[in-house]
Amino acid sequence: MYQRILVPIDGSETAQRGLQEAIRLAKAGGGQLRLFHVIDDLSFALAMDAYAGQQGDWLATMREAGARVLSDAKSAAAAAGVPAEGVLHETAGTRLADAVAAEAAKWQADLIVLGTHGRRGVGRVLLGSGAESVLRSAPIPVLVVRSQAPAKQAQAEAQAANPHVSVVTGALKIE
Repeated sequence: MYQRILVPIDGSETAQRGLQEAIRLAKAGGGQLRLFHVIDDLSFALAMDAYAGQQGDWLATMREAGARVLSDAKSAAAAAGVPAEGVLHETAGTRLADAVAAEAAKWQADLIVLGTHGRRGVGRVLLGSGAESVLRSAPIPVLVVRSQAPAKQAQAEAQAANPHVSVVTGALKIE
């Protein structure tokens, strides 16, 4: 079983799903978690845009938000009886995936668990795939936990393509 599980988190619903799976794995195997939140160039640019027109220290605001994300995740792990520590990492000019890979190597993690939006097509091209980048950079196994949205999207696409076919929990039902 995996004993040292690195969990990149950003406060999103998909990261929360990854965290819950990591907690489940750590609890089953008697492992521990390292929760990893990254403040990177993109986060900083988005914060500047979100707080445009307001005076203040954006970096301090991002640090506070990151600390809250880590604290909430640590509380969730503690509630399940899983030991967890948090790391707030600031990076400039380093890709998120490279920061995750470096942290995995530094901490000697056995596994990385992360949530993914499961974007396809244009959404993936425009927004990129953080999970795919981590998969390519990681020196250890990576467990990717998908959000619920892709399954619902697949069902809608299948229904639109053929109104006589519906997807029921991954199986096809022909009407």
